[in-house]
Amino acid sequence: MPSSALVTPPDAWEVARPALSVLIPVYNEEGVLDALFARLYPALDALGEAYEVIFINDGSRDRSVALLREQFRRRPDVTRVVLFNGNFGQHMALMAGFKHARGDITVTLDADLQNPPEEIPRLIAAIRQGHDYVGTVRQQRHDSAFRRVASRLMNRLRERITRIEMTDQGCMLRAYDRALVDTLNACQEVNTFVPALAYTFAAAPTEIEVRHEERHAGESKYSLYKLIRLNFDLVTGFSIVPLQWFSLLGTVLSVGAGSLFVLLAVRRFLFGAEMEGVFTLFALQFFLTGIVLFGIGLMGEYVGRIQQEVRRRPRYRVSAVLQAHPVVTAETGQTSAEPLS
Repeated sequence: MPSSALVTPPDAWEVARPALSVLIPVYNEEGVLDALFARLYPALDALGEAYEVIFINDGSRDRSVALLREQFRRRPDVTRVVLFNGNFGQHMALMAGFKHARGDITVTLDADLQNPPEEIPRLIAAIRQGHDYVGTVRQQRHDSAFRRVASRLMNRLRERITRIEMTDQGCMLRAYDRALVDTLNACQEVNTFVPALAYTFAAAPTEIEVRHEERHAGESKYSLYKLIRLNFDLVTGFSIVPLQWFSLLGTVLSVGAGSLFVLLAVRRFLFGAEMEGVFTLFALQFFLTGIVLFGIGLMGEYVGRIQQEVRRRPRYRVSAVLQAHPVVTAETGQTSAEPLS
């Protein structure tokens, strides 16, 4: 497909601008997509407003792309599919979705159906009440006890360090107004956490409770390592508090080590050489060495982020976009749909 076929004049886009855009990242979700289609489109049709659904395929290796192509052919009037040529991560997929979103309100949704699409009207209502950012809190979570406890601990740590107050950072069902989406599109960070990034710019954020269901099929894409990695990115991307804490800890340990040296020197002059405390000193040395290594790693996190930013490499690569362009004909001035694939 020629790249020029994907370019549409801005005035043509404005003619068909929808009220709502729904962004759904997809990564190896072939087992759940048919069920998602069956519930999502009726829920949006019931709104009685113009909408678009934008699926962002994040390098799926299963049949997800084929299913998305088939759904595009069924509903080309409201369906758009952005195809990455590799796996760039959920949050980069969302950033690509924001770039393509045209709606006055944008809603993000996971493909796994743990957050019911039927909850979308409640988020839209909250935006129209004057909020620019609507977060959600999952009721009666169906995740494992380990994931619930880990999520709660991560939330508290993140809130203390970044001052970003999100009750449930792991719930991707969220809504954003047009101005906030435009602000997010102006950000060019290589690594980011979209809900936290939006919160930093939101003027009137709010949260609502939503239902939570068991995952329809497949398994979570977030392992323990990825959850830890995500929170490292979140903390180092939105705060320098860890560096400040480490500086304070270094000051305290330096004072403590100096005091211990003075104490040992005085004892040596008063009581002579002592061997009994040598293992205590070894233990203290290992502890201090561990602190130093942790500090080097923490500094490496920040330096690594700087290195990624200054390279200015593209954050993702789109191989194709499936969409029905609205075309304004020169003869009649009317708008029609032209499917591309």
